[in-house]
Amino acid sequence: MADNDSTFPATDNATPGFGANIAVAPEVAAPNAPIGADADISKAKAGLADAKQQVKDGATKFQQQAVDKIQSLAGDGKAKAGSALDQVAQLLNDAAGQVDEKLGSQYGQYARSAADTVTSLSGAIKDKDVEELLDDARAFVTKSPAVAIGVAAAVGFALARVIQSGIDTRQSADTSA
Repeated sequence: MADNDSTFPATDNATPGFGANIAVAPEVAAPNAPIGADADISKAKAGLADAKQQVKDGATKFQQQAVDKIQSLAGDGKAKAGSALDQVAQLLNDAAGQVDEKLGSQYGQYARSAADTVTSLSGAIKDKDVEELLDDARAFVTKSPAVAIGVAAAVGFALARVIQSGIDTRQSADTSA
């Protein structure tokens, strides 16, 4: 009786490979791979490492630029706040004379005292750098969180009123035009 086993010889025309046999030379195990494939892989890994380093360097540079910009803006804001406080102190001093005339010198002295306090605050802001001011603010919030929240709410309310009045003024100017 004849052997009709269809598995031998192989009916497919694929060439046998040695890809699973790691003891065979790489050229024999993967005959379609170029001979310098290992060198190409190591070059690709080195290129990838260089690209990662360039991305890290770029991110670090961008972060430093952002920090520098923020510090510059904070310095500008500090200077503007100092100037604004000086103007408030001047207004309080000017108002003290009117308070003297209308309510008496005792109340005028309160206005002068408030002006002196605002002036000293302005001087403290101008004399300190931004980091010192942030440290002072953190210490104040840690020491008195309820007062800090109240001050933040009051400033937010005042800012909202100023913005709202600006929007109302602009809308009334647009409707009258």
